[in-house]
Amino acid sequence: MEQRQLHDSLERAMTAILTPAYLRNIDRDGLYPYEAYQAWVELGLTGCGIPEQYGGSGGGVLDLARISEQLGYWSYDVSTAYTVALFTGLTVLRCGREEQKAELLPRLVDGGIRLSVCISEPGAGSDVSAIQTRAVRSGAGWLLNGQKLWASGAGARDNLMLVYARTDAQAPAREGISAFLVANDQPGVTCRRLDMVGRRATGIHEIFFDDVRIDPSRLLGEANRGWDYLLSGLQCERALTAAGYIGAAQRVVDLATAYAKERRQFGKPIGQFQAIAHMLADLQTEVEAGRLLAQQAASRLDRGMDSLRQVSMAKLFGSETYVKAANQGMQIMGAYGYSMEHEMQRHYRDARSTTIGAGSSQMQRNIIAACMGLAPG
Repeated sequence: MEQRQLHDSLERAMTAILTPAYLRNIDRDGLYPYEAYQAWVELGLTGCGIPEQYGGSGGGVLDLARISEQLGYWSYDVSTAYTVALFTGLTVLRCGREEQKAELLPRLVDGGIRLSVCISEPGAGSDVSAIQTRAVRSGAGWLLNGQKLWASGAGARDNLMLVYARTDAQAPAREGISAFLVANDQPGVTCRRLDMVGRRATGIHEIFFDDVRIDPSRLLGEANRGWDYLLSGLQCERALTAAGYIGAAQRVVDLATAYAKERRQFGKPIGQFQAIAHMLADLQTEVEAGRLLAQQAASRLDRGMDSLRQVSMAKLFGSETYVKAANQGMQIMGAYGYSMEHEMQRHYRDARSTTIGAGSSQMQRNIIAACMGLAPG
């Protein structure tokens, strides 16, 4: 009953806020969905997954995945504003020192801060171990220099970025990385929103760090433990993004199905032609399969099980299902879908990023193969 009440409350709030006109405007003008985020705070969704001792409502990754899917139904881009903040919060919960959790998590829950993550760089995408952003000791704290790229939601107001940087140049690539919490308006930080084909509301950013002074309290957990923190965060991120892909893909299938029932050609609705009906039947089947993969991955994470294989399969299948659905949805709707007045084109643009971001399809296949005992070259 509690899950149903939460679902219904979120449905009512998002129906009022995420209208077609609102979604068109934030996509066109590159506007962060602050109104939606404030509604999530008021509904208590920013406390999901956070223990009650830090002001949250408890729950786990599966609860977050269900919310991500529901938000993705309106917009995968908008759902990212939620999931980035929460999976970064869970990294703080798992890896932060007690005083950090006591300070930051209640502020995340009540909307006082947002959180995002900065990993990729111009020369470090799939090969995360190649990051060159550096932090060196400076007095009791640190001095941070470098550049990050493709950071979702980093430019939002009141945002703390979880920045991964090399802190021991002599250590092996995976043993000399640390994580720092850095405000996006801190002196020496330049955060630039990038002009992207899709996912234009939450925003994708490039960040420069020029002699940014980091207080010792802003080193997450322990120095040189960042590689472990990063890996633990990636599994949660990919499980939640996979759920968001499925919500968006379901919306695409629903849009295309409704159109196929109404659009008449040669004297009957086009959905009665086998070519169209089978396309939609296949898509709905794949969406259902993607939903089960995402839920399985999230459930395993909640139980503390080794979930790398399941998370990678959910991420791979969910992203490619969204891309396929959006592509075929455009084909079914024809010129109507291609029009900027219809939301199908937004899904088409947003979907194309999903087989790249949060770990490309090629990397997911490598991981799955490795989990099977294979060694792809």
